[in-house]
Amino acid sequence: MKFIISLVMFLMTNILITTSWGADSNTVSSSTVTGTTTVDRTPSTAASPNVIINNQDVCTTGVSGAAQSAWFGVSFGNTIEDKNCERLKLARSLYGMGMKVSAVSMLCQDTRVFQAMEMAGTPCPIDGKIGEAAKQIWDKEPYRRPDYLVWREKRENKDKVKELDNFGTDNVFGDEPSWDDEY
Repeated sequence: MKFIISLVMFLMTNILITTSWGADSNTVSSSTVTGTTTVDRTPSTAASPNVIINNQDVCTTGVSGAAQSAWFGVSFGNTIEDKNCERLKLARSLYGMGMKVSAVSMLCQDTRVFQAMEMAGTPCPIDGKIGEAAKQIWDKEPYRRPDYLVWREKRENKDKVKELDNFGTDNVFGDEPSWDDEY
């Protein structure tokens, strides 16, 4: 809408400048003028909007920009959400309400936290289970891991991945994969 208004104003200005206004008369005069005349018809500059985020407790960042040429100008503005910041604030709120397992579960959605918990020997909670019971579920259903694609690429998991990929195709009796009994 602003573009249309700017275009109409530009065209009206050009029409008014090029249209000669004057009174008709029979007076004849002649004169000689030497020199150069410069007419500046520079369009106005595109201004980018200010994206102001006053609250410090918001996990968003404002971004704006503008570009201007001789005939056309454009500007934009947007906000970008920070999902990791939101996850941390939610976990902090859950922990503050005394829901420690829920707070850890929230943080475990990040693959880095999930892998760190696994390396420390304290697997992330799943389905209300913690500790060894959670580890058994993660081992039985690795496709639910947040780092499942990375887990599939590990050399020590190749046999499990092959069995998961073939599960249901050649298994006539509907048995579950046998490798979770070993752990």
